[in-house]
Amino acid sequence: MNPVAEKKPRLTTSAMIASIAGEGQRVKAAPFGKALVELAAKRPEIVGMTADLAKYTDLHLFAQAYPERFYQMGMAEQLLMGAAGGMAKEGLIPFATTYAVFGTRRAYDFIHQVIAEESLNVKMCCALPGLTTGYGPSHQATEDVAMMRGIPGLTIIDPCDALDIEQAVPQMAAHNGPVYMRLLRGNVPLVLDEYDYSFEMGKAKRLVDGDEVLIISSGFMTMRALEVAKALQSDKIGVAVLHCPTIKPLDEVTILAEVLRKPRLVVVAENHSVVGGLGEAVASSLLQNSVTPTKFRLAGLPDAYLDAGALPTLHDRYGISTEALSRRVKAWLG
Repeated sequence: MNPVAEKKPRLTTSAMIASIAGEGQRVKAAPFGKALVELAAKRPEIVGMTADLAKYTDLHLFAQAYPERFYQMGMAEQLLMGAAGGMAKEGLIPFATTYAVFGTRRAYDFIHQVIAEESLNVKMCCALPGLTTGYGPSHQATEDVAMMRGIPGLTIIDPCDALDIEQAVPQMAAHNGPVYMRLLRGNVPLVLDEYDYSFEMGKAKRLVDGDEVLIISSGFMTMRALEVAKALQSDKIGVAVLHCPTIKPLDEVTILAEVLRKPRLVVVAENHSVVGGLGEAVASSLLQNSVTPTKFRLAGLPDAYLDAGALPTLHDRYGISTEALSRRVKAWLG
């Protein structure tokens, strides 16, 4: 059976579907779903799969365009990943979507054993990464990168905005092997088109330069870092921003060169626990290559279960809002 209809979601609070876009910010609707629909017109081997969350991962657009290539697996994430692996063995390219907490915590063994061990061509696109929902720890995937970094041969992508997502989708399909992408869905901010930027899998790119601070960031924290760079100009503080949309494999060459280029405070900003994410990956790379920054700080989420509530309040409380990150950077500068 290949039913397109899906069960009505049980979690429908405003906190669950909140957007990370600020008031008046430019956005694009459903960039992942639209990019996948466009790509699938040229790639008949692409199939879409989900665990009862097509509407809430923007995969419903694919289901509408290609109902015969869409598979609704129900609320069974292990089955989703196992079946995706089986389809990849038959030469298909499955794009499997769910929430990040379900795709990692519930289905980890299936990803590890069925997909990654055989380097199967499965693309896992998981929404609500880090602190992008106010629904509490059951839905806040604050440790997903740490979990997935431990799987050999798995590529991890943490896009900043709609442009990143649109350009990442065809490169994911072209990449031979499993990919995990932290998915932003719904009305996604559009930021990077102002910075002569294009996504390139495995590459970090400097967006702006500055003499006092270097912020190395991924995901929507790159958007926040760019806002901090603008805000601190009035204090005569120059902030460089190095965007790392690919967390694994890490672009160590670019990161090391950027850290060595000027003596600055280095801050790693990420929408993830300070345990096991981009910050620790960068710190490990610096240490192993005998590179010592002037100062080094992690601006991530605490190693704790986070509260439920409104996202703007939570982002400020846990130090990842623009204002909170600005305060942290100025304090670290002394």
